[in-house]
Amino acid sequence: MNGTSAYLATGCLAGLLVVVFALRWWRNRSAAPAGRQQRSGGGQRRDPRRIEVGDLVEIGDVTYSVRGSIRLEEGEWRWAEHLLDDLDEHGGRRRLSVAENPGFELVLWESAPRDATVTPGAPVVESGDRRYSWHESGQARYVASGITELTPSGTMRYHDYRAPGGARLTFEAYGEAGWVMARGERLDSDAVTVHPQSGS
Repeated sequence: MNGTSAYLATGCLAGLLVVVFALRWWRNRSAAPAGRQQRSGGGQRRDPRRIEVGDLVEIGDVTYSVRGSIRLEEGEWRWAEHLLDDLDEHGGRRRLSVAENPGFELVLWESAPRDATVTPGAPVVESGDRRYSWHESGQARYVASGITELTPSGTMRYHDYRAPGGARLTFEAYGEAGWVMARGERLDSDAVTVHPQSGS
């Protein structure tokens, strides 16, 4: 084989490898969104204010399944708490609160270990290197659906706190149960995508 033939053969082999790698890259790139779309129930979207048990909720790179919902009412105020299971086990269980009044607000919550020195109802609470100021307290009636570990209906007491930057802290007690503490972060509405359960 002369130099010209060797050069052509090497060029053809290099070109073939480029084509093979390009096809593999394109196939992998195309397959990922298709799988995500299938998990998310196609291209359908649901308003977060209409979340139902069984829906899929995407927050950032994590996809959650709604295992239960708690709808609360206190006078003219109404809001919902949706219990989320992480499908990919990145961070376990979370809770998404959806409030409409006085303004539309989404907050993602996670349970926090309660320090014995932290008292619900105090004017200022320190937790996790943050200082929270009291915002509001009250008692609401609720109706639960799905898997919540609560009675189907009842009452819930709460003390809500806020810190600079959108950080939240809450104490909640359902029925005769003791106080449970959770930390939350307010979310932009475009950070949450809801996919309805199949057939709904």
